[in-house]
Amino acid sequence: MNDFLDSRLFSTGGLYRHWFGPFLSNDEGMDAENMTQAALMALAQLSMRRNWPGVSFFLDGLGKDLQRRDLRLEQVLFGCRFSNPIGLAAGFDKNGVAAGVWDRFGFGFAELGTITFHEQPGNPRPRLFRLAAEQAALNRMGFNNKGAEGVRRTLKRQALPLPGQRPAVLGLNFGKSRVTPLELSADDYASSLELLAPYADYAVINVSSPNTPGLRDLQNPSQLRRLVERLRRLPGCPPLLVKIAPDLEDEVIDRLAMLAYEEGLAGVIAVNTSLDRFGLEDRILMNTGRTLSEEPGGLSGSPLRQRALEVMRRLYAAAGSTLPLIGVGGIDSPEVAWERITAGASLLQLYTGWIFQGPDLVPRILEGILNQLDRHGFRNISEAVGSGVPWE
Repeated sequence: MNDFLDSRLFSTGGLYRHWFGPFLSNDEGMDAENMTQAALMALAQLSMRRNWPGVSFFLDGLGKDLQRRDLRLEQVLFGCRFSNPIGLAAGFDKNGVAAGVWDRFGFGFAELGTITFHEQPGNPRPRLFRLAAEQAALNRMGFNNKGAEGVRRTLKRQALPLPGQRPAVLGLNFGKSRVTPLELSADDYASSLELLAPYADYAVINVSSPNTPGLRDLQNPSQLRRLVERLRRLPGCPPLLVKIAPDLEDEVIDRLAMLAYEEGLAGVIAVNTSLDRFGLEDRILMNTGRTLSEEPGGLSGSPLRQRALEVMRRLYAAAGSTLPLIGVGGIDSPEVAWERITAGASLLQLYTGWIFQGPDLVPRILEGILNQLDRHGFRNISEAVGSGVPWE
């Protein structure tokens, strides 16, 4: 018994909860953005030095603890081979500083960004807030990043394997620069993608962040169609996906699914953060003393879960198995992950739940998926996608 407790305590997840759990258990304390930046600085050093003997030994140990390899979890989607369906969502590694090590955390893929053509500082701080009791976060970051050229230099310095030869698939998420007028959006996205296409296994058109003025107007199907057609003309354009908001009307979701199918998009990512407060309008942010209804920004985490599930079901009903779907929003347990897969998601992404639950959330979800495949007699995860079977 003591050996079991010791192994749990000194596992990656146990150490994470021991050191970071106290900070994550309340809204106050260390600033959420400062914690993120401190973690990314350490991860950046690991990625740059991942082939050094001592560092590689540490990363190998991390991989043994967090990776779960099983052929039943593998899928080939839009030309990319995913070792498992769990990915890191965009927004954490905005500049790709840790691109070389995300597989060691058990992820089958990682999405870097959001990247804009022009470097930009984002919105004034504070702009990232914990809602510990609700396992949620509010952010109004505003696409703070080093710009496409800065990200290109960062990825080049890490000497990453070529697309298709990496242990984890890498997607790049692109947004509109704040200084670019809406009518010039297509050229802005195209400039970023043209610069970074050689580094991307796939690319995401982010038209759904609530923190860049006017950006969500690009979700209008006619606007989005023009944007997609502009990007697809680029030489060496990687598979294109679009990321949509949870706040869209159901009819618009149906139209976007049809557009994605007609334009031959590689897939749809559902969903981004929400402007809805899901009954938490009167919840006070300790950092500002104001209620959530008074604070701008997008809500993520557990409160978003039900709406994200509804959007996934809507997309799958409209597109079926013809259009790969990536589910994100409120995924923080094996049960929630299974529900999203059986609703139609071929792949899943984690962010807020991963921060609160810790790095062992990835292997726990993968073990849960394998358990459910066995229970329901599925030979692989592809057979479970959209099946509607419940968690047992």
